[in-house]
Amino acid sequence: MSRISDMGHTPFGRSVLRRVYHTLFLVWMLASCARPSAVDRARALTRQHNDDEAVRVLVARLHEQPDDRAARRLLIRVYASQGDLGRARAEIDELRHRSPVDDPVPFIELGHAYELAHRFEEALAAYDEAAKIAPASPDGPREGGMRAARWGEVEEARPRLEEAIARGARDAETWHALGLVCVHLRDLRAAESAYQKGHAADRTGSANALGLATVAVMRDDPAAALAAYDTVIARSPRYAPAHLGRAWALIQLKRRADAERALDRAAELGASGAQIEKLRSLNPAR
Repeated sequence: MSRISDMGHTPFGRSVLRRVYHTLFLVWMLASCARPSAVDRARALTRQHNDDEAVRVLVARLHEQPDDRAARRLLIRVYASQGDLGRARAEIDELRHRSPVDDPVPFIELGHAYELAHRFEEALAAYDEAAKIAPASPDGPREGGMRAARWGEVEEARPRLEEAIARGARDAETWHALGLVCVHLRDLRAAESAYQKGHAADRTGSANALGLATVAVMRDDPAAALAAYDTVIARSPRYAPAHLGRAWALIQLKRRADAERALDRAAELGASGAQIEKLRSLNPAR
């Protein structure tokens, strides 16, 4: 047995170990009771709609630590949410001054500020500038593509999302956004490919599997739709729309009894009564 293990069997050793344990306990207590950071406090204040106090906390923090990027980025967003683009721009200029020349973050924050002010064309231009100054980073085109997709500007979104992927973005959310954009553009082959890659990137989420189900329904391919809805339900068992989609696929496959059970389950989970009755009308021989 080692000398360290033997130590606990002597009076001296037990005394030393007690002191060590006491010190570790005090360290743990101090860490668990540590005061929240300025950024955490400011975020909590914004959730309470107390933006003025959040600004005060962040300004004080930046006076002490002007290189705190998280604090400055949050301050930019608070100013922008208040409609104070002048102060937001001043903080963005300060962030640029304290950042490498190829850092896309200041222009991404500028885009967010314009977006909060509903100046969407200027926001997109800022995201494009972020893409230009950092040609190896996916952040600029990803941000621009995701935002354009959310605005419904699918033709603007697609090339930006594809550029983000070409630069290395491989997350499930980016693939899902590209799939959704391609669905709206009626490019089902590209949509299916994007959803498949998004599904492979995240084996726990169901968004891309639901996208594959949508593509299958649009192709009138009930077998593929059923497989996709089964995947969605395996990950989100109480998602009622997936049970409705599964019922549709089963009806198309002439599996009447299984379809009826799927509709019953959808009803239990609170699916739309009108949609259930519509599908029941397509499944008369139940």
